Amino acid sequence: MKGREASNEIQEKPLILVSNDDGIEAPGLLSLAAAMDDVGEVVVVAPVTEQSAVGHSITLREPVRARTWPFRIPSGVIRAYAVSGTPVDCIKLGIDKLLPRSPSLVVSGINQGPNTAVNIIYSGTISAATEAAILGIPAISFSFCRWTGGDFEASARVARSISLRVLERGLPSGILLNVNIPDLPFEKLRGYTITRQAKSKWEESFSERKDPFDRPYYWLSGTFVNQDSGENTDLYAVDNGYVSITPVQHDLTAHQYIDDLQSWTWEDETSEPEKL
Repeated sequence: MKGREASNEIQEKPLILVSNDDGIEAPGLLSLAAAMDDVGEVVVVAPVTEQSAVGHSITLREPVRARTWPFRIPSGVIRAYAVSGTPVDCIKLGIDKLLPRSPSLVVSGINQGPNTAVNIIYSGTISAATEAAILGIPAISFSFCRWTGGDFEASARVARSISLRVLERGLPSGILLNVNIPDLPFEKLRGYTITRQAKSKWEESFSERKDPFDRPYYWLSGTFVNQDSGENTDLYAVDNGYVSITPVQHDLTAHQYIDDLQSWTWEDETSEPEKL
């Protein structure tokens, strides 16, 4: 009887869905999947091509296709699917069709480049985690704050540590964590700090060019502008060597403005002229 009771207490390893927006061959995805390998059972569902800055877009007017992918980490080959659609498509399809059961955790990344400040709304990496949070699954997005190249070793260690804590403590429904890791060796990171999204914008312009048939086309470029001097922001944390952890939610309501807006007069103040 005791043996039977003990066997009944054996629990399944947590199922961890790993995705990104840089594509299934991105080195950050490989590092993240390897970091999750001893945390739980890992399944990768990621876009077959890069989907950076697609935000929360989904595929509606063409089919979404998924195929198994030879995905090898140091411990061996793990189950993986390459999806023709967006990061959000990957989460929706993975949870509904590709995974054997609902995941205990969704992790997205490790993104090549920061996802701080206004970039949160553009990022496909964050949107993958956001979709999981909408579906009631604890989720984390990870970004390595270097635009090209670099060593993901420190970011992978950070991802493993934070993921273990989230599996232990959980997250409120609808809330995900957006984590940005400075471009530093692990031993030089100054620690973890809880932050808010900094206020920022892109000052953008389109340059006009001509194709070989003399038809115009346009190429977007821009300069990032930090509009926030706060010391509790994601930008400040990363610039000062800290891992930034920002709680994010998909509720875009400007709650602080509701009372002011309610003070407006909304009834139509015009009236029909009196008949003579």
